[in-house]
Amino acid sequence: MQKVNRLKPFFENLVFEREDNNMIINFGPQHPSSHGQLRLILELDGELVTRAIPDVGYLHRGMEKMAENMIYNEFLPTTDRMDYIASTSNNYGFALAVEKLIGLEVPRRAQIIRMMLLELSRLTSHLFWIATHALDVGAMTVFLYAFREREYAMDLFEEYCGARLTHSAVRIGGVPLDLPQKWLIHLMKFINDMPEAIETYEGLLDQNRIWKMRLEEVGVITPEMAQSWGCSGPMLRGSGIAWDIRKEEPYELYDEVEFDVPVSDRCDSYGRYKIHMQEMRESLKILKQLIPMYKETSPELMAHAPKYISAPKEQIMTQNYSLMQHFVLVTQGMRPPVGEVYVATESPKGELGFYINSQGDPYPYRLKLRAPSFWHTSILQELLPGQYLADVVTIIGNANIVFGEIDR
Repeated sequence: MQKVNRLKPFFENLVFEREDNNMIINFGPQHPSSHGQLRLILELDGELVTRAIPDVGYLHRGMEKMAENMIYNEFLPTTDRMDYIASTSNNYGFALAVEKLIGLEVPRRAQIIRMMLLELSRLTSHLFWIATHALDVGAMTVFLYAFREREYAMDLFEEYCGARLTHSAVRIGGVPLDLPQKWLIHLMKFINDMPEAIETYEGLLDQNRIWKMRLEEVGVITPEMAQSWGCSGPMLRGSGIAWDIRKEEPYELYDEVEFDVPVSDRCDSYGRYKIHMQEMRESLKILKQLIPMYKETSPELMAHAPKYISAPKEQIMTQNYSLMQHFVLVTQGMRPPVGEVYVATESPKGELGFYINSQGDPYPYRLKLRAPSFWHTSILQELLPGQYLADVVTIIGNANIVFGEIDR
């Protein structure tokens, strides 16, 4: 029987009819500035990009299909491996979608702890972004300083849950742990130290002539272009559109805290850089408001729903019914009602959405992810033509894409 190459039609579409003086090169997937397993097929006229095709799939793990073969609690740690720079945002997005599906109300203290972890994740993600983006452009000092502060934030994660990168610190129905002693003191010290660190980054970059030459008027995304390509997060707000899901469709307690949504009408890479800097200040403002709110709450950490959520450990160890229910939930999984839900949250990179279709089984019938990096990679085919090859590195780094959430 003749073997059929099913990928052949796809790759035939990638063949260019090019001018004789033009050159076609592969940028990635091993290029260090491709920020992961991105292959860009570029047609160059000298050093000017005339055509670009993003080719993804080199990190594909079938994550959505894995979810359909796992019980709900079993899949939650797998979400860490999507945007692994801000893993709590993935944990939380999936947990919130399941909670909406089964109609759970999370205790207030758990909501506050979740928000603390989410804003810390936003800070670690933005610090990683400015460090690697600056390094791509040639600013080595900022890389070292930003990683220093990122380590301090990761120390807080480690103190809370024992992990630094992939946390799994959120549960469906709440959080597994209360804050350790002196954790809030350490958080407050971090909050007080960070503004000076952000000023240091801006002092090194804002008026740096090389930085400005590499970012200003580079990677211009008009508002119409941003909307037509499905941009979100800083990529959308950098084009002058004030859209933040935490403000527009508040979840947890975001409607109880005061913060601004940074917007830039510059539409270029420099404007998106300034948005990231200001967003870090807003995250610090949110964290500062959460500390007194935490102290006023009762100690409940998990929702009370025996049909879906295991009882507290004390009850499992002392009450026979709670032990049996816990055994069923761990071995067989919860059974949400028949229905479907789509829940979007504002991850550090943009709109992260989970669609779940339930047929009443212990595992999803269908699970689909709406990851912001996928759309921000798609726009490269319109954004890169007309730019120089050296600016391709700047634009990819500025887009802040992570391939764990693209090759799902």
